[in-house]
Amino acid sequence: MPKAKAQKSAEHFAGISKIAYEGPQSTNPLAFKHYNADEKVGGKTMAEHLRFSIAYWHAFRGAGSDPFGPGTIVRKWESSSKDPVSVAKVRMDAAFEFYQKIGAPFWCFHDRDIAPEGATLAQSNKNLDAIVAHAKQLQKATGVKLLWGTANLFSNPRYMCGASTNPDAHVFAYAAAQVKKALEVTQELGGENYVFWGGREGYETLLNTDLKREQDHLAAFLGMAVDYAKKIGFKGQFLIEPKPKEPTKHQYDFDCATCIGFLRSYGLHKHFKFNIETNHATLAGHTFQHEIEVAGSAGMLGSIDANTGDLLLGWDTDQFNTDVKELTLAMMSILKFGGLGSGGFNFDAKLRRPSIDLADLFHAHIGGMDAYAHALKLAHRINSEGVFSKKVAARYASYDSGYGRDIEKGKASFESLEKLVLGQLGEPTPVSGKQEYLENLLNTELFR
Repeated sequence: MPKAKAQKSAEHFAGISKIAYEGPQSTNPLAFKHYNADEKVGGKTMAEHLRFSIAYWHAFRGAGSDPFGPGTIVRKWESSSKDPVSVAKVRMDAAFEFYQKIGAPFWCFHDRDIAPEGATLAQSNKNLDAIVAHAKQLQKATGVKLLWGTANLFSNPRYMCGASTNPDAHVFAYAAAQVKKALEVTQELGGENYVFWGGREGYETLLNTDLKREQDHLAAFLGMAVDYAKKIGFKGQFLIEPKPKEPTKHQYDFDCATCIGFLRSYGLHKHFKFNIETNHATLAGHTFQHEIEVAGSAGMLGSIDANTGDLLLGWDTDQFNTDVKELTLAMMSILKFGGLGSGGFNFDAKLRRPSIDLADLFHAHIGGMDAYAHALKLAHRINSEGVFSKKVAARYASYDSGYGRDIEKGKASFESLEKLVLGQLGEPTPVSGKQEYLENLLNTELFR
């Protein structure tokens, strides 16, 4: 008998080829204008600098729903079977086809994004194992890697009052078991990082909250994760993703500065870095660049969730960021701190509710990838020429020698400084910060 031919998997994005780089003059909407993966910027390729990743939860589980209405985005693969595990496999086939065609080297997921939750933890784990095995095959076939994995500890009603900060120890235990499994499958897929986002690790009212006890429990939970990672030999970087509010009124991972203080107070700071999200920075009352600077200054800059919010709306809208000016400032700081290491730029961004075509998913990611690539080139040039770094250095030059250096080295005292002021120094002479000049200079650099 002749051998049966292997069945070719269905093409989910028929009519769309692999997205190519065509340069700034191209008018092709399905082509990159700035992102050229192999182009070198400062000795590294754009692909090495940017390490783009696709967020599975938005790109392949997002249905266009919002608080005022159900989903508008319908994908054929969602009705491919009545068995949810079979649907999950077909959905993942579509995802990896997209990763290849958009040219993203990485992807990210929550455990419950990729596999349906069962009636019990054992069933959920069984479902997850089946999909992880499928993902492992697809990674091997395509070369796409896992940037990071994480556990969804916020959607199920059991987590309505938090996971590790829940007042019920039973919920804490369930969350620990879920993260244990998520760490194992992240390791199985070669994940380079593991993210903790405290979606409901916070409170709605202090009338029913023991704040100190909840923070102690959160620290204990993170410590258990560190211990288990060592036990199984997981070498990936642990990342915390700060967010100030929403869905809770106040989240314990409010911003990078808050998390740094928390981690240091519990002796956990050596084990964690930060996955910084642009939209979360905005909700905390900060700029994207500010959060990068805070994390980078502490040696804890790890990865980026690449999105933005709408400043006219008060919630987390998770839009694709195409603001080249904002991204250039961010890239200037990221490059200054030496890049993201094992992290990358994960598109934690979703299509707008009326954007329902398959091609819209490509347009959105092309725009985001081009904006970051353009910003990378601008930031590298600005940093290399020292346009702003020289001016910053000159502004702080008084600390480079003499009594200024003594202050930074811990060799000065109130008494020694008082003596100097009463003697040779006298009254300080104010020096302009030249903010308006520098803002004009930035615009000049962006458009030259």
